[in-house]
Amino acid sequence: MFFSVVIPTYNRLPILEKCLRGLEAQSYGANLGIDGYEVVVIDDGSTDSTVSWLQANPTEFPHVRLFLQDHQGPAAARNLGVLQAQGDTIIFIDSDLVVTETFLQAHAVALRQGQQELGDDRCFTYGRVINTCNFENPTSEPYKITDFSAAFFATGNVAIARHWLIEAGLFDLSFTLYGWEDLELGVRLKNMGLKLIKAPTAVGYHWHPPFSLQQIPHLIDQEIQRGRMGVIFYQKHPTFDVRLMIQMTWLHRVLWGLLSLGGQLNERTLGPLLQWLIDRGKPQLALEVARIFLNWYNVQGVYGAYREWQLAQSSST
Repeated sequence: MFFSVVIPTYNRLPILEKCLRGLEAQSYGANLGIDGYEVVVIDDGSTDSTVSWLQANPTEFPHVRLFLQDHQGPAAARNLGVLQAQGDTIIFIDSDLVVTETFLQAHAVALRQGQQELGDDRCFTYGRVINTCNFENPTSEPYKITDFSAAFFATGNVAIARHWLIEAGLFDLSFTLYGWEDLELGVRLKNMGLKLIKAPTAVGYHWHPPFSLQQIPHLIDQEIQRGRMGVIFYQKHPTFDVRLMIQMTWLHRVLWGLLSLGGQLNERTLGPLLQWLIDRGKPQLALEVARIFLNWYNVQGVYGAYREWQLAQSSST
């Protein structure tokens, strides 16, 4: 088993450095069948000093192989990484994820156990992702209930045999905005019969800056984009399961409509409360409160894009 850790990155040099140092510090037993690993970094057109820094420090990161592309987004970057990978097993993580020294070992153990139970390699492992805003010591963050994920296949921390990605057709590049390209690939992998194996000891610490009011316009835009991409997801897989994932059901519409009072609880009306929480050292709680209106924007984006799609369909018939 030779691992290729595929990491797309865009203007994230400070946390990327921590990410890569964690990967260089890997330790694993000789009896696990790990033949080695590489770290495939795909720079997605960064405008900071990511590329020059990596090129200037090759001896510090002997496992890193760097590839460059114009800014096309993470789906295209991951596809390039898979095609350039030399390993038989791909691990996807994001460039703001910091791992412990047993990260590769944990994935290897879970993969071997899953393959032994199934009798073949028709499985993949999904590690635990813990969110943190502690930049100095991200791996000190404890697991929280808000870190739980029910996703089937998400590229924040997943290991899978390379040939299954090739057979599935890699990531769909029609997802040009934020969101859903990994879960859409997950649907195709599930239809091919692949099984999810949880690997809770393969821990990655997902760093993000502490929540502030200045982030809200960007977060709102992300939710609207995610809503629009959710409809593309549904076009490709028109099932109720996908409707649940993208929040395109009457339940989500009613839920977030009620919680946001029809959009009256928004970034303006909740702004003072959010700032009060931030000032008292509770930025994560403030972010959870902000999700009331962020989810409302997401649902609005979903239904707005769905109406546009229906109108386009009716005009073409």
